[in-house]
Amino acid sequence: MTNLGLIESTKAFVKASLEDAEGGHDWFHTLRVYNNAKLISKNENVDLLVVELAALLHDIADPKFYDGDETIGPKKASEFLLKQNVDSTVIEHVTQIIENMSFKNSFDLETSFNSREMEVVQDADRLDAIGAIGIARCFNYGGFKNRALYNPDIAPNLNMTKAEYKATKAPTINHFYEKLLLLKDQMNTKTGRRIASDRHKFMEDYLKQFYAEWNGEQ
Repeated sequence: MTNLGLIESTKAFVKASLEDAEGGHDWFHTLRVYNNAKLISKNENVDLLVVELAALLHDIADPKFYDGDETIGPKKASEFLLKQNVDSTVIEHVTQIIENMSFKNSFDLETSFNSREMEVVQDADRLDAIGAIGIARCFNYGGFKNRALYNPDIAPNLNMTKAEYKATKAPTINHFYEKLLLLKDQMNTKTGRRIASDRHKFMEDYLKQFYAEWNGEQ
């Protein structure tokens, strides 16, 4: 199978697998991450096949929808790629990216794996978590989990552990401070940093407007 054929087969597999997914983690999220990854890759020395496959398969089984089980996604990705007769070194690289790229892993003092390909896919995924679409995804997931929009009596936890992050039930606005506003400074690539800067500013402006409306100031 050609690389193009493999990518098309992977797209079809992911699209079918995520047919009933929550709106912030559905096929369209994956497609945006894939497009972001290709854009960033234009300015990076990376194995494009690894980047594309990891971007397409990164949320094939997001742990938050599988009782926190972080092993299902890499396993599903690996099984699919094996059936496509993909080279074992590519499969290993892709699954390592999926296992290690998530924001929650940034709480670990040491990461067991890194590569330039992972940095590209990680930036691509994080870009979709900020800006206008990031805000929409944040509130969509908050609604999915029946969380409050905002509660001034519940302050963001700025020193949470990985376990606390995974278990949080805090109001949606808190997530801006606990994750979204942190991502700009965690970008790995020049392209990622450039795009993130604009999206970060949009979120800051949004929060100013949110609080003004909340407090009846305008």
